[in-house]
Amino acid sequence: MRVDVNGTVAAGWEPVREEFGAFVAAERSSPEAQLAVYHRGRRVVDLWAGEDTGPDTLSGVFSITKGATHLVVALLAQDGVLELDRPVSAYWPEFTGEGKERLTVRQLVAHQAGLVNTGAGFDYEEIADDALIAARLARQKPYWEPGTAYGYHAFVIGALTGEVVRRATGRSLQEVYEERIRAPFGLDLYMGLPEALEDRWKPVLDTVLTPAQAALRAAGAAHVPELLPVAFNWHREQPMDLVAFANHPRVRALGPASAGGTGSARGVAALYAAAIGVLDGRPALLTPRTAAEAARPHGAELGPDRVTGETDHFALGFEQQPAVGPAAFGHSGAAGGQGFADPATGVAYGYTRRRFGFPGGLAHENAALTAAVLQAAGDAGRG
Repeated sequence: MRVDVNGTVAAGWEPVREEFGAFVAAERSSPEAQLAVYHRGRRVVDLWAGEDTGPDTLSGVFSITKGATHLVVALLAQDGVLELDRPVSAYWPEFTGEGKERLTVRQLVAHQAGLVNTGAGFDYEEIADDALIAARLARQKPYWEPGTAYGYHAFVIGALTGEVVRRATGRSLQEVYEERIRAPFGLDLYMGLPEALEDRWKPVLDTVLTPAQAALRAAGAAHVPELLPVAFNWHREQPMDLVAFANHPRVRALGPASAGGTGSARGVAALYAAAIGVLDGRPALLTPRTAAEAARPHGAELGPDRVTGETDHFALGFEQQPAVGPAAFGHSGAAGGQGFADPATGVAYGYTRRRFGFPGGLAHENAALTAAVLQAAGDAGRG
């Protein structure tokens, strides 16, 4: 099907538009995608494509939310409000037993708690409520001794981190994010979508599979690591559906800090631009030292990941970005979205898609789009 690419790019960034257009043209179904890029504080790419997606369309961004969550953590650590190497239990006394009392904040945000879910899991109403999740996980026996391994805490890491933030500040993580980051910069990336913006929201859409892709998905489902269904809340009698999660009104309203954010590519890119450079006349949120700490590997020696089976790449709550560079940090999202900052090149990248990519929510186009962006940034630096 033909889907037009809309938007603008700055001079010298035309290859990014060409790459975006090539990807859109090759898709069988409209991806309903947005791409925004800042370079040294200036927006240089602003593109979108879809039958029902515009530049201001807001939708669920899944684990891109974790980037905003851990930017809050980095800021509070930078301010001295949180001490990364202090035990979680020093802030949250109920977080004890089975080795939990020895876990540090640094280890927690690096997915080392072993609390990927409860045995019973959560229904849609519950998984939207970070305070409820945190209270139940504080009583949960870890799936491994905390601090000795890591595994992707897909739908609960923000609740655990958020409870530490609440105990340290007296404010929810969502409130700190709104006051310190989102509102000052006017970011279109929300943890809790205001009712006044509901008319801009559009639902996440499921993948349209070819028969061959459906067969591959079915084959892959038979060979998943033991804890993957637990971490993704699929071990319930009625497994959680990712599309239904993102589109659930309570998730949208409360904005759970693991994967419940709502936003646009403009909002994602601006978040990372604010983190590392001057945006709207404001200095960078993170000092160079804090930005370097945000990108530093945490726990790689403990791999592989107990949930995904992969050799993962967690930094300070963020994901490292090996295709970008050692200084870069960010986070992907289940539908195929991606956000990152790279202090070395001054690039801040935001990509969203409302229609899930294949396989498993991955978006293969990010590799080519990122390469085109970095090439244009390099050319601009030499110009």
